Formats: sequence, C-alpha cells, structure tokens
Amino acid sequence: MNRVAVRPELVRWALDRSGRSVEGLSPKFPKLVAWEQGEAQPTLRQLEQFAKATYTPVGYLFLREPPVEQIPIPDFRTFPGAFRDRPSPDLLDTIYLCQQRQEWYREFARTMGEAPLGFAGSARVTDDVVATAAAMRRAFGFDLDERRRLPTWSEALHRFIEQADALGVLVMVSGVVGSKPPQARPRGVPRLRALRRARAARLRQRRRHQGGPDVHAGSRAGACLARRVGASDVSPASSPAQRVESWCNRVASELLVPPHALREALPPDEALDEVPALARRFKVSTLVILRRLLDARRLPREAFEAAYATELERLRAQRKTSGGDFYLTLGARAGKTFARALVISTLEGRTSFTEAFRLLGFKKMATFRELGESLGVGF
Repeated sequence: MNRVAVRPELVRWALDRSGRSVEGLSPKFPKLVAWEQGEAQPTLRQLEQFAKATYTPVGYLFLREPPVEQIPIPDFRTFPGAFRDRPSPDLLDTIYLCQQRQEWYREFARTMGEAPLGFAGSARVTDDVVATAAAMRRAFGFDLDERRRLPTWSEALHRFIEQADALGVLVMVSGVVGSKPPQARPRGVPRLRALRRARAARLRQRRRHQGGPDVHAGSRAGACLARRVGASDVSPASSPAQRVESWCNRVASELLVPPHALREALPPDEALDEVPALARRFKVSTLVILRRLLDARRLPREAFEAAYATELERLRAQRKTSGGDFYLTLGARAGKTFARALVISTLEGRTSFTEAFRLLGFKKMATFRELGESLGVGF
C-alpha cells in the first residue's frame, strides 16, 4: 500500500492549529503517534481523513514546513498580539466566506446599478460619540420608544436587522461556519466586527448570551459607519486597548442605552435591583446594563465585577439552543438581502448553481428550492 511522506512537524502543526489532541484522535488514527514522531507514514486516504478531522486543507500537509497563517483583516482585539499568530480554522473560514459573499454581492449590486451606501465611511474615530450615535439612530430609524414597546429582546434584534437590511446593509447572524457545526472557540479567538465595502456594508453578530443583543450589535454598525474592518473579542466587562474598538463600543453603548435614558429609568436607590427591568426596557442583555451602570458611576468597580461574574454564570447555566426552521436560520446566517439576490441571480442564469451552493454552504437542489420559497423568490 502506497504511503505519503508527511513531515512530523506538519502533523503536529495541524493538531495544534485545530485544537485537537493526539489522545482524542488516536482511536480514529491508531498510528497517529508514529506519524507525529516520523516513525510511520499514512496512506493518502488516511491523510485526507486526518486533514478533515483537523479542519486542515489537505494541500498544506504536503508542504516542507508549516505555513504562517494570518488574519486577512486588521485585528482589533483587546490585548495586542493575543492569539494573533494562530487564528483558528473556523475564524479563517468564516472571514474568507464573508469576503467571498461580499465580493459577490458587490459585483451584483454594481451590475444592478445600485448606488453606493452614503453612510458607509461617514464617521471617523475622532468624531463625537454622542453625535455619531445620533447619526446612526437617524440612519437606521432606531427608536428607543419603539424598542421599549416590543415584547421581547429577540423581536428587538430582528427589528434592528430589518432596519439595517432596508438600508442595504448585508446582515449575517451566525454561530457556525457555512452550515457545519462550530468548533470550540478558544478564549481570545476573535469575532468579526465588520466587513464593509462602499456598495455592500456588512453587519455580523454572534449571539453570545440570553437576554438581548449585546453591545457588539451596535459596535458592528459603528464599524460600518467608520469604514473600519477588523476582528474583535471585547465583552461588556472589558476596557478595550485598541482605539478603534474602544470608540465603536462607546458609540454602541450610546446607541443602545443612552445615558439620559438610563438616568430617567433609574430609581435613586439600589441600582442592581433594577437590572432585569432595565434589560427588558432597553432590550439588551443584563450584562450590558451592568456595564452601563458602571459607566454611569452607579456601581463601583468591585460591585460591578462581582455582579457581572454572577450574572454571566447564571446565563451560561440557563443557555439553551434551538435549531429553529433551517431555511429561516439559513437566510439569517447568510443575510436575507444576500441570499435573496443570490437565488434570483442563479434562477436568472447569471450565477451557476455550483457557485450558489458554495456561497450558501449546502449541496442539495431541494435545499436551494426551499430557501427560495422561504425568501419569496421560489420557482
């Protein structure tokens, strides 16, 4: 049986890159230890299976030395250099998929004669935070009273997405890469903040906690206005070191929970007792409310940190997942504007089905048909 000469350092690199361990993969690859030590070589079939198990492009395993992978967008994570030299496979796949979708839609919009989005790049990080949030509020039609009247935070999030979609912003809400299950996300691996083009602004949020859209939703919108593209990993509890990330988060906080509205809603006594009610009022997470109470100096740092840790554990303990309707969630993951445009272009013969399936992340015609029907462009 023919064997493939693979350098041991590439086997170790693939394992380390994917976060998989020798112990975890040994039941599937009994000679993995020998491969890692250069004492044995896999067959081509085994190598292909190993590449799939470690989310590694199989061609990389034929190189003379491990490649140096870098995030193809600026890195705005809190701690400069953290995990910067080793982006996860899921992160890279997600960035590349977003960029491919963005490029496709940019060309589609140009072909259809769509005008560039005037608000993209209209703000700078030197601009006043309050004025920038007010400009976003006007552009998106973001009304605090309307949000307060909505019954649930999820409806408020959907409303925000609809407002962005109506402006021509491509919105992606996703916790997966394409249609595959997400891998474990190590601490420090970033989320995308925004991928923006003048013709196709994109807003992407990964829903992290129950209780409402957190500060990241507004931060992505701020990134679109500021014409900033990057990766971030900032929670409401942190203080970003990067100027761009700090500015975007301040704008987002001003957009979602303005200080004057928070003061009006707060009683003069104990602020912590009002956190659940404030979260329901502003349709944001309780974690965001805690952060805004700290910003408003209604909580000392020590009390904030203790309350934040307690609330985070409570949310993690009650977190539930639900797949929902596949076709509706697929439209949300890819972005309804993008998915609708791609289905129409494919049905009109301008885009091949192969390309459409690749960009949407599935392979079956029946799935494509059902998606089109769910978006109102079926055949």
